[in-house]
Amino acid sequence: MTEPDDDIADDLDDGPEILAETLTIEISPDEAGERLDRALVPHLPDLSRARLQALIHEGRLRFGGSTVPDGKHKARAGTYTLSIPAPVEATPQPQDIPLDIFYEDAHLIVVNKPAGMAAHPGPGTPDGTLVNALLFHCGETLSGIGGVLRPGIVHRLDKDTSGVLVAAKTDAAHRGLSELFSRHDIDREYRAIVRGAPRYMKGTVNTRIGRSHHDRKKMAVLRGGGREAITHYRLEEVYGATRPLAALLTCRLETGRTHQIRVHMAHLGCPCLGDPVYGSGAPHRDVQAILDELGFGRQALHAAVLGFVHPVTGEKLRFRAPLPADMAALVDALRAMYGVAEEDEDYEDFEDDDFDGEDAD
Repeated sequence: MTEPDDDIADDLDDGPEILAETLTIEISPDEAGERLDRALVPHLPDLSRARLQALIHEGRLRFGGSTVPDGKHKARAGTYTLSIPAPVEATPQPQDIPLDIFYEDAHLIVVNKPAGMAAHPGPGTPDGTLVNALLFHCGETLSGIGGVLRPGIVHRLDKDTSGVLVAAKTDAAHRGLSELFSRHDIDREYRAIVRGAPRYMKGTVNTRIGRSHHDRKKMAVLRGGGREAITHYRLEEVYGATRPLAALLTCRLETGRTHQIRVHMAHLGCPCLGDPVYGSGAPHRDVQAILDELGFGRQALHAAVLGFVHPVTGEKLRFRAPLPADMAALVDALRAMYGVAEEDEDYEDFEDDDFDGEDAD
């Protein structure tokens, strides 16, 4: 049975669902006597002192079964409990944000999403998202199947990943596109600039991906559990005088798990340059110098190709987004430093025999 993609709008979280929770804090005898809010702050790294004071003012801090009325009181040794309410999600509002539109008809819209724009509102990103821009541009025609927070959204790209994305304007298009993604009947190619290079010129990474057992905010390759994740890759250019220090890859998704390419590239030992989550270890100093000079501050990953059959008209559609300026500048700088000849950016499409390289499990 085919597993649906994580890209589908029913499973679009950037992280675990944020619910109401109760935290337990142990104050040691050495900490007793200090002003309470100051004593508690080191135990609550995800809360600012101002947020903690507001929660105390709301009566959410308890000690020995009694509510603590004021954070200015002296801390007592023992167990405190702090109840944190679930965040109230605001309804997205239309915002006049320019869109780079590749295609639009009565049923759907295809855009080139810039890096730095989230697909939909979420914790820490209440507005300025693609949904806010689509609400302004499409008005009431945007499909409501995605819910109040994600109207029209069928799949997504990470906030700092650029490239082609399709959104539904009608419920019929939304259902049809969701079925295509569920069946993996979508062509999706990405350009990635990675640290080092894969061992083989081309290959397939076939693993299970799920929440990391060590950090629930990250995804990871798992031996058991998780969901099947398949990425095909092809090496386009290698940068380095005597050994690969960086490389440009084309990656084709067969499945669409959360952070799939970023996790798979890290699994191969060549994470995306600039990746703040999966890019463990610094690149070679010469490559780092280029990143610093360019001010490159995001994962070097771009959704370059999106192809699908129009869910209403049956027309075959295929869209290409050129490398954005920041990644193009990075490629140019790497080529210049390591003497790689400039090539046509319109790389060849994947063919069946492109998948005959070595597998990585």
